[in-house]
Amino acid sequence: MRAIVQRVSRAEVRTAGRSSRIGRGYVVLLGVGRDDTTDDADFILDRIAGMRVMADAAGKLNLTLAAVGGELLVISQFTLYADTRQRRPSFSAAAPPEEARRLYDYFLSRARDCGVRVEAGEFGAHMQVELVNDGPVTIILDSRER
Repeated sequence: MRAIVQRVSRAEVRTAGRSSRIGRGYVVLLGVGRDDTTDDADFILDRIAGMRVMADAAGKLNLTLAAVGGELLVISQFTLYADTRQRRPSFSAAAPPEEARRLYDYFLSRARDCGVRVEAGEFGAHMQVELVNDGPVTIILDSRER
């Protein structure tokens, strides 16, 4: 499983039928790989929940998301598994849609148990994401790199 985590001061995702937004927190672009399991989702979520990249009173990256009352906006992103050796990317390393949805939903369910407000994009939909990256702080996580 792969995730791009961006610290934001605000963010919003829009689809044709709905909009979800957060204030201060993280936008998580989440990609599910062909061989991923719930263990991969748990690993990525543990890293995100424990990541200390929120600023303390001295401006140091020292606090977790929960410590500052931050929020999560999680967006499915199969293109994180793009194979770009050709000019037209292949996405064959991404999980099939039904398996990816199952693990995405699992990730969301577990994230909601972390004590922070969680919003989400719409799985499989065309979305427009708007965010203000705070810092900028952007972290790349991959469950295969433990």
